[in-house]
Amino acid sequence: MIDTDLTDEERRAQIVQQMREQTGIDEDMIEQLVHGFYARIRSDSLLGPIFDSRIHDWEPHLQRMCAFWSSVVLSSGVYHGQPMRMHLPLPVDARHFDHWLELFEQTARDLFSEEIAQYFMERARRIALSLELGIASSQGVLLGKGERFTAEA
Repeated sequence: MIDTDLTDEERRAQIVQQMREQTGIDEDMIEQLVHGFYARIRSDSLLGPIFDSRIHDWEPHLQRMCAFWSSVVLSSGVYHGQPMRMHLPLPVDARHFDHWLELFEQTARDLFSEEIAQYFMERARRIALSLELGIASSQGVLLGKGERFTAEA
């Protein structure tokens, strides 16, 4: 239970600790996942060129992604960004998101137990779906339930 007499910072620290205990995930694990995943991305023939054309200094990006996943998985609140805005101009569609999820899942399964990998994957799938829907919408395509976005060639 969260003590209401605590400062915002103390309450946040309590929440993060509770999430660590509930999930078995900590910041070191998030860092392993992010660094391992983006190493795969950078060497990938489909996704690597998209990232390489936009990211010129990888260390700040990796730090931002660690903060993002900390906020997603541990409710840390350390990420302060706009992922949708950053992804809207990317030349990606369902095929890219499927491959992104495949690489992410491979990385998570290589590093962690099935339970922890699944915890990450549930969130990754929601994020990918949200980004795919947003990108489709920005291109004037409204997807129905179960429909996927395919960019025009």
